[in-house]
Amino acid sequence: MRTPPAPLARLTAPLAVVSVLLLAGCSGSTESNVGTESAESTESAESTESAENAESGTSVIAPVVMAATDLPGQTVDLVPGQVLDITTGDDPVDTYDGQVAEPSVAEFTPGRLDGNAAFNPGVTALEVGRTDVTLTGGAEDITFTVQVVAD
Repeated sequence: MRTPPAPLARLTAPLAVVSVLLLAGCSGSTESNVGTESAESTESAESTESAENAESGTSVIAPVVMAATDLPGQTVDLVPGQVLDITTGDDPVDTYDGQVAEPSVAEFTPGRLDGNAAFNPGVTALEVGRTDVTLTGGAEDITFTVQVVAD
Protein backbone atom coordinates (compact mmCIF):
# COMPACT_ATOMS: atom_id res chain seq x y z
CA MET A 1 0.00 0.00 0.00
CA ARG A 2 1.23 3.43 -0.86
CA THR A 3 1.74 6.12 1.77
CA PRO A 4 0.08 9.48 0.96
CA PRO A 5 2.31 12.52 0.61
CA ALA A 6 3.11 14.22 3.95
CA PRO A 7 0.85 17.34 3.59
CA LEU A 8 -2.15 15.22 2.64
CA ALA A 9 -1.53 12.76 5.49
CA ARG A 10 -1.65 15.61 8.02
CA LEU A 11 -5.10 16.73 6.75
CA THR A 12 -6.73 13.29 6.60
CA ALA A 13 -7.24 12.81 10.35
CA PRO A 14 -8.65 16.31 11.07
CA LEU A 15 -10.99 16.10 8.06
CA ALA A 16 -12.29 12.74 9.25
CA VAL A 17 -12.96 14.12 12.74
CA VAL A 18 -14.74 17.21 11.39
CA SER A 19 -16.88 15.06 9.08
CA VAL A 20 -17.95 12.78 11.92
CA LEU A 21 -18.81 15.73 14.17
CA LEU A 22 -20.86 17.43 11.45
CA LEU A 23 -22.82 14.27 10.73
CA ALA A 24 -23.38 13.56 14.41
CA GLY A 25 -24.47 17.14 15.03
CA CYS A 26 -27.01 17.05 12.21
CA SER A 27 -28.57 13.75 13.14
CA GLY A 28 -28.68 14.51 16.85
CA SER A 29 -30.46 17.84 16.45
CA THR A 30 -33.11 16.38 14.16
CA GLU A 31 -34.02 13.63 16.60
CA SER A 32 -34.14 15.87 19.64
CA ASN A 33 -36.29 18.54 18.00
CA VAL A 34 -38.86 16.38 16.25
CA GLY A 35 -41.09 15.86 19.28
CA THR A 36 -40.72 19.44 20.45
CA GLU A 37 -41.58 20.94 17.08
CA SER A 38 -44.62 18.67 16.72
CA ALA A 39 -45.90 19.53 20.17
CA GLU A 40 -45.34 23.24 19.61
CA SER A 41 -47.01 23.11 16.19
CA THR A 42 -49.99 21.22 17.60
CA GLU A 43 -50.36 23.62 20.51
CA SER A 44 -50.10 26.58 18.16
CA ALA A 45 -52.72 25.15 15.79
CA GLU A 46 -55.06 24.33 18.68
CA SER A 47 -54.73 27.78 20.23
CA THR A 48 -55.27 29.44 16.83
CA GLU A 49 -58.40 27.34 16.24
CA SER A 50 -59.67 28.08 19.76
CA ALA A 51 -59.03 31.80 19.29
CA GLU A 52 -60.84 31.82 15.94
CA ASN A 53 -63.80 29.95 17.43
CA ALA A 54 -63.89 32.31 20.41
CA GLU A 55 -63.79 35.37 18.15
CA SER A 56 -66.57 34.10 15.92
CA GLY A 57 -68.62 32.78 18.84
CA THR A 58 -68.86 29.33 17.26
CA SER A 59 -67.57 25.92 18.15
CA VAL A 60 -66.97 22.91 15.98
CA ILE A 61 -69.71 20.30 16.26
CA ALA A 62 -68.95 16.80 15.05
CA PRO A 63 -71.41 15.44 12.50
CA VAL A 64 -73.55 12.37 13.14
CA VAL A 65 -72.75 9.83 10.42
CA MET A 66 -75.34 7.20 9.50
CA ALA A 67 -75.93 4.95 6.51
CA ALA A 68 -79.11 5.60 4.52
CA THR A 69 -80.04 1.95 5.01
CA ASP A 70 -79.97 2.42 8.82
CA LEU A 71 -82.27 5.47 8.86
CA PRO A 72 -85.81 4.11 8.23
CA GLY A 73 -87.94 4.63 11.35
CA GLN A 74 -85.05 6.10 13.37
CA THR A 75 -85.04 9.30 15.43
CA VAL A 76 -81.76 11.17 15.10
CA ASP A 77 -80.92 13.71 17.82
CA LEU A 78 -78.96 16.77 16.72
CA VAL A 79 -78.13 20.15 18.23
CA PRO A 80 -78.55 23.40 16.26
CA GLY A 81 -75.80 23.64 13.66
CA GLN A 82 -75.01 19.93 13.74
CA VAL A 83 -75.18 17.87 10.55
CA LEU A 84 -76.43 14.37 9.86
CA ASP A 85 -74.02 13.01 7.24
CA ILE A 86 -75.84 10.30 5.27
CA THR A 87 -73.60 7.68 3.69
CA THR A 88 -75.07 6.07 0.58
CA GLY A 89 -73.16 2.78 0.39
CA ASP A 90 -73.02 1.49 -3.19
CA ASP A 91 -75.48 4.15 -4.42
CA PRO A 92 -74.02 7.33 -5.94
CA VAL A 93 -74.01 10.26 -3.49
CA ASP A 94 -76.44 12.19 -5.70
CA THR A 95 -79.07 9.41 -5.63
CA TYR A 96 -81.26 10.90 -2.91
CA ASP A 97 -83.49 13.93 -2.76
CA GLY A 98 -84.92 14.94 0.59
CA GLN A 99 -88.08 16.57 1.87
CA VAL A 100 -88.17 18.06 5.35
CA ALA A 101 -91.67 18.45 6.88
CA GLU A 102 -90.68 21.44 9.06
CA PRO A 103 -88.08 23.50 7.13
CA SER A 104 -87.56 25.82 10.11
CA VAL A 105 -86.20 22.88 12.14
CA ALA A 106 -83.86 21.24 9.62
CA GLU A 107 -82.59 21.57 6.06
CA PHE A 108 -81.71 18.83 3.55
CA THR A 109 -78.55 19.19 1.46
CA PRO A 110 -78.31 16.85 -1.55
CA GLY A 111 -75.15 14.86 -2.21
CA ARG A 112 -72.97 15.94 -5.11
CA LEU A 113 -69.85 15.20 -7.07
CA ASP A 114 -67.27 17.94 -7.53
CA GLY A 115 -64.35 16.79 -9.65
CA ASN A 116 -62.82 13.86 -7.79
CA ALA A 117 -64.57 14.73 -4.52
CA ALA A 118 -67.88 13.19 -3.45
CA PHE A 119 -70.04 14.99 -0.88
CA ASN A 120 -72.67 12.92 0.97
CA PRO A 121 -76.24 14.13 1.35
CA GLY A 122 -77.09 15.48 4.77
CA VAL A 123 -79.51 17.19 7.08
CA THR A 124 -78.51 20.30 9.03
CA ALA A 125 -80.25 21.09 12.33
CA LEU A 126 -81.46 24.71 12.36
CA GLU A 127 -83.52 25.22 15.53
CA VAL A 128 -84.98 23.23 18.40
CA GLY A 129 -87.91 21.10 17.29
CA ARG A 130 -88.85 17.85 15.63
CA THR A 131 -89.42 17.04 11.96
CA ASP A 132 -89.87 14.10 9.65
CA VAL A 133 -87.48 13.71 6.73
CA THR A 134 -88.18 11.61 3.64
CA LEU A 135 -85.43 10.59 1.24
CA THR A 136 -86.51 9.63 -2.26
CA GLY A 137 -84.61 8.39 -5.28
CA GLY A 138 -83.27 5.13 -3.90
CA ALA A 139 -84.82 1.68 -4.26
CA GLU A 140 -87.36 2.64 -1.56
CA ASP A 141 -88.34 5.88 0.15
CA ILE A 142 -86.67 6.34 3.53
CA THR A 143 -88.51 8.18 6.30
CA PHE A 144 -86.94 9.11 9.63
CA THR A 145 -87.23 11.81 12.29
CA VAL A 146 -84.76 14.53 13.20
CA GLN A 147 -85.10 15.88 16.72
CA VAL A 148 -83.15 19.06 17.35
CA VAL A 149 -82.42 19.57 21.03
CA ALA A 150 -80.82 22.49 22.87
CA ASP A 151 -77.08 22.09 23.35
